[in-house]
Amino acid sequence: MSSQSVELILARNLISSIDLAAILVDPDGGVVFFNDTAGRLIGRTFDELGPMSREVWNSRFGPFDDLGEVIPTGDMPLTETLHEGLPINARFHMRADGGELFDVEASALPLASADGFKGALVVFWRADDGD
Repeated sequence: MSSQSVELILARNLISSIDLAAILVDPDGGVVFFNDTAGRLIGRTFDELGPMSREVWNSRFGPFDDLGEVIPTGDMPLTETLHEGLPINARFHMRADGGELFDVEASALPLASADGFKGALVVFWRADDGD
């Protein structure tokens, strides 16, 4: 993690200690960490998968639309957070490692410091009837 900003390191420490699914992304949308709660929802741990590009995460886990298609990058709620530095809330589908689609509510919060934008923290939870 030495190449990551202090903000991402501190955010990783924070989300490691909460019982709400959370993902950290860099300014390009690449997944740099997700906590154990997120791992339980998607069926894989961060230790198993490691960091991954935005494209790999999106094609594998989502977000997906109502038809199960990957939402185009320009239409993703996280894009507004990454490009505009604005918090956003959205509902969409994700896919667990076993293929099950489920609804989630998600909120993305920009991470920034005096010297610029550092990425985003995304928290999410199941919004459907399944657990």
